[in-house]
Amino acid sequence: MNYPSETRESWHPQNKHDCEAILRELHEILASPHFCNSKRYPALLQYVVENTLAGKSELLKERTIGVEVFDRPPTYDTGTDTVVRYTAGEVRKRLLLYYSEHGRNSSIHISLPAGSYIPEFLYGHIEPEETGESTSNGTTLISGVSGSADLADDAPNAVSASQSAHAGHASLSIAGTGEDASLPLGRSRNVVRLLLWLTLAAIVALGFFMGLRRVIGPVQPQTALNEFWAPVLSDQRTVSICTGASVFSQSNFSGVATAGKDIDYPFVSMQIASAIAQLSGLLERSGATLRLESSATTPLTDLREHSVVLLGGYNNQWTMRLSEPLRFHFVPGADEVIIDRMQPQARWSRDSSLPYSSADDYALLARFRDATTDSWVVVLAGLGRNGTEAAAQFATSPHYMQLLRDQLGKNFSNHNVEVVLKVNVVDGKTGAPSILAVHVW
Repeated sequence: MNYPSETRESWHPQNKHDCEAILRELHEILASPHFCNSKRYPALLQYVVENTLAGKSELLKERTIGVEVFDRPPTYDTGTDTVVRYTAGEVRKRLLLYYSEHGRNSSIHISLPAGSYIPEFLYGHIEPEETGESTSNGTTLISGVSGSADLADDAPNAVSASQSAHAGHASLSIAGTGEDASLPLGRSRNVVRLLLWLTLAAIVALGFFMGLRRVIGPVQPQTALNEFWAPVLSDQRTVSICTGASVFSQSNFSGVATAGKDIDYPFVSMQIASAIAQLSGLLERSGATLRLESSATTPLTDLREHSVVLLGGYNNQWTMRLSEPLRFHFVPGADEVIIDRMQPQARWSRDSSLPYSSADDYALLARFRDATTDSWVVVLAGLGRNGTEAAAQFATSPHYMQLLRDQLGKNFSNHNVEVVLKVNVVDGKTGAPSILAVHVW
């Protein structure tokens, strides 16, 4: 008795039938539990397979993948931003798991060789147990294929296949050149041909547009939102969100006071929670790893390890300390106010004659390289909680960032920038922010 055995060889697709078979295998993989619950891993695998089939293996470089798949700016630092290398490593692991658990019997295997972003296609056949017929009549053979992990270096191979006729069915030869004899019985040949041509046309169109995007992409201006966050994300892939915390204090205008280290259970307001959610969404989509920390318990050493976003003004000790040298900064003390160091007469404070829920708020938005921590710092801080929420809305909005760039009239990706915002507050709800003053250096 013969037991099942598996033989696989590196294989280069030769025609539309081969491409269709590989795409079917790709769709099976992407629908598996190892890939369907993720966005990054399917995106990278689909991109490298489709571009290889389209003959665009020159696109499969780390920087190009980072730009096309993960929306990195064309000038991003691949040395510090490892999103492509990390994701490719995970894809390799998940492909191995898929084929060990779900795709063992697949005639085609897709792999991503270590050290390369060009996928390898393996073709093989699992010989069945002896059933009384000669196995030489039941196996599809592929010859003339030279193994190679890098398809970009493969010369075109002449691939031939012998087909076997079994009782009651006809088998599809993946690398065969005959068309009519390889179609399953009972299936409309015209429909199959149409589907194959449509698939080939889609692959060619995809390759064309990918190539066109690669050519014109770098000359397109970056979005203002990307310009603002690019230095923060390229410096370190881990970003700390350091937020102020509060305790109730009816004696204060805001109804709260800053929580110190000795407070066991401080809280953040709904506005600060909203700001955290907006920032987390933006940074995670950019591939950053987040750390959420309380300013009261965060030492200086932590701020030196990562880029940091400081949320909150007077309730955040690090906002007060690191923003103090800036042109626009908070004045320590009971009177909560933002001042202009170059024009001391310019002062922004809430109207204490109005209820807190009706008084317009002011906020400071800043992004700068801090000399104390030697890292990028983003300050999103209001005089009150509404101002902090509005600053986070501004910093995560393509619309507001474009307004800022239009006002500056230049690219600010490589500059320090500081903005004073005014925020309308109605019944405690945060309105739209508007720009009052800007400084770039």
